[in-house]
Amino acid sequence: MNISEKADRKSRRFYYIKLCIFLSGLSVFAQLYLFQPLLPMVAENFHTTVGDSSLLVSSSTIGMALGLFFFAFRADSFSRKKLMVFSLIVSAILTIISTWIPSLTLLIIIGMVKGFVISGVSSVALAYLTEEVEISVMALAISMYLSGNTIGGMSGRILATLLAGEFGWRNAVLMIGIQSLILGLVFWKLFPNSIFFKPQKTDYHLKMKQMKRLIRDSYMLRLYFIAALLMGTFVSVYNYMTFRLESEPFSLSHVFIAFIFLMYTFGVLGTMITSRLSARFEKKYILKGSIFFLLTGLVLLFSENIYIVVFGLGLFTLCFFAAHTMASQMTALHAKEGKSSATSIYWLFYYFGSSFLGSGTGYLLHSTSWNVFIGVLISVIMIAFALTIEHKSLKTE
Repeated sequence: MNISEKADRKSRRFYYIKLCIFLSGLSVFAQLYLFQPLLPMVAENFHTTVGDSSLLVSSSTIGMALGLFFFAFRADSFSRKKLMVFSLIVSAILTIISTWIPSLTLLIIIGMVKGFVISGVSSVALAYLTEEVEISVMALAISMYLSGNTIGGMSGRILATLLAGEFGWRNAVLMIGIQSLILGLVFWKLFPNSIFFKPQKTDYHLKMKQMKRLIRDSYMLRLYFIAALLMGTFVSVYNYMTFRLESEPFSLSHVFIAFIFLMYTFGVLGTMITSRLSARFEKKYILKGSIFFLLTGLVLLFSENIYIVVFGLGLFTLCFFAAHTMASQMTALHAKEGKSSATSIYWLFYYFGSSFLGSGTGYLLHSTSWNVFIGVLISVIMIAFALTIEHKSLKTE
């Protein structure tokens, strides 16, 4: 098939791709960070520490990272659609099962398995879009996927907080699991099969060569580390913001805290702004600007004024998603071959950053203070910014 037969803006196929890729992101991130706003309740229920309870989030993201490493080798052996459908439906079933698990340790293990399963979506979603969608609307398609991630993360956190406040955290988990199962079934019914990709036997030697080449590519390696540092910082802030807002000087109720997660709407705005700006400006400048203003939002989180904190969190969230959207686009576009390997490695770094920084900063917060916690995160973001300018400037090829 020639390039003109790829899905374009006006085609019905592109409409279903946009809708379903959005729904997949919605399901993945509603489940992946389901426990994030519930950590105080879980810590109280299991009589454990802030850092230990955060393992419920980190276990899922570690599982995701391990799954992405596995699928970096095996993703091209499976039908894109079948892999994504399997991941969405099985992960939803695991979320539902989590409702009745009495042990924190077992809950953490199930979270890791769920993260591994659900990685099947992230490992091929961007590769599918670059294969099936015309280049002129690829940025829009990627933005739809990342917007689904954003809204899924936001709605999952808000619903979990509100439902847990009314019905208990276990019933909140059950309801979100059922919602995710429904989304998976809709995806199965409507998502178009691949036209430009056919499953192929994995050539492990070729995959290793591709991955070695990607890791040795300074351009890609810096993007991967930027993804890890940004995501680790983002998860750290949202993991422990609930603890911060429940305590002095804020002492907010669970209802008000739930709506703090509406800040994720700024994430949607960030992906949309980035999509538009990328057509007018060099991507390296958009990435640098996003990280710089993200740092500004982080500094505002030192404040004990709730209005400044809310503004800072909104700016931080908008700029994180703008930077992430740009870095993921740059990764997908730079990879001339082995796109699934390139994007899988990106997500691998992204989720390892989430897992290790997300839990590590929890133990730091438990043993020090909020100001020390934010100070360390500022240092992390300064390293990410330095990676955009070290040696040769990042540029899009």
